[in-house]
Amino acid sequence: MPVRTTGGTGPVATTKPAPQETDETVRNETTEPVADKGPGPDDARHPSPDEARHLNSPLLLTLFLLTAVMLQGPIRGALSAPVMQSWMTVFVAVMVQALPFLVLGVLLSAAIAVFVPPSFFARALPKRPALAVPVAGVAGAVLPGCECASVPVAGALVRRGVTPAAALAFLLSAPAINPIVLTATAVAFPGNPEMVLARFVASLLVACAMGWLWHRVGRTDWLRPPDRPSYEGQGKGAAFWGSVRHDVTHAGGFLVIGAMAAATLKAVVPEEWLRAAAGNPVFSVLALAVLAVLLSICSEADAFVAASLTQFSLTARLTFLVVGPMIDLKLFAMQAGTFGRAFALRFAPATFALAVVVSALTGTVLL
Repeated sequence: MPVRTTGGTGPVATTKPAPQETDETVRNETTEPVADKGPGPDDARHPSPDEARHLNSPLLLTLFLLTAVMLQGPIRGALSAPVMQSWMTVFVAVMVQALPFLVLGVLLSAAIAVFVPPSFFARALPKRPALAVPVAGVAGAVLPGCECASVPVAGALVRRGVTPAAALAFLLSAPAINPIVLTATAVAFPGNPEMVLARFVASLLVACAMGWLWHRVGRTDWLRPPDRPSYEGQGKGAAFWGSVRHDVTHAGGFLVIGAMAAATLKAVVPEEWLRAAAGNPVFSVLALAVLAVLLSICSEADAFVAASLTQFSLTARLTFLVVGPMIDLKLFAMQAGTFGRAFALRFAPATFALAVVVSALTGTVLL
């Protein structure tokens, strides 16, 4: 800093350079908070998604109610028709019977999937694959859930080192022989208790046979092990309720579709058509096997749909109950997503063919 002194003993006068604007000063000035000037015209023209939802929902509901009021005459006439009365009776009966088992199965399935470590099953199985397959098949009885829960559990078993043959036997047996499903079957067929035994035997035989078949002819490059756990990074409570919401959404939706399909078959399809299809033993078995694949009904509710198909024999309905929990449209998609498309394209057709044959033979002997 330059200093200028005056003569004598007078005070020393100093001169300071004028402050210069630096980059730091400019940055400080430009980064000062700007006062909120309130919503601009653009904000008024473009409401947020939440505001749009609140604005549109009452409008849509109002339009729907107005449409229903304007068309109440035709709607009332359509609902009072005998066909619709029969349709509603079957639909409501299937839903009321199946919903308690569906909810209970979803809760128990979520609890086991979240709070029981997958390594427990790995420790409980024998080391030899030939023995691990039937043990894993029987162990499927401890997972009270639908097929939506068995796929991720089977994937967790493969990740923990369980032989794929045993994991696949568990995948097929768990949705079909667990206590919830067997209890629902007994309630749906009160006059035919042998249906419970037939379903247990046929489903367990198919699961074990597919496990042994995969152990003999399956190749490692056909099966892609799952990459990550289903509930990684989540707490126990969040994982539990996430599993419950997922299973209720998926299984409940498929239950509604299945109940609607069963009601439609009962109310719309001419009785002589159903009698013609049910009158041929071979065709009736194949028809209900294909129907089980297409409907994709949750295993905790399929017994009530099968019980409503009274035109068909018990053996054909047994085929419906055995095929559905093992291979349907949603299961094919889940298996392809979990283990790979190469696996699903080979495993699904073999499972379908074996399930049809075994259930037909079991029905002939036990029913």
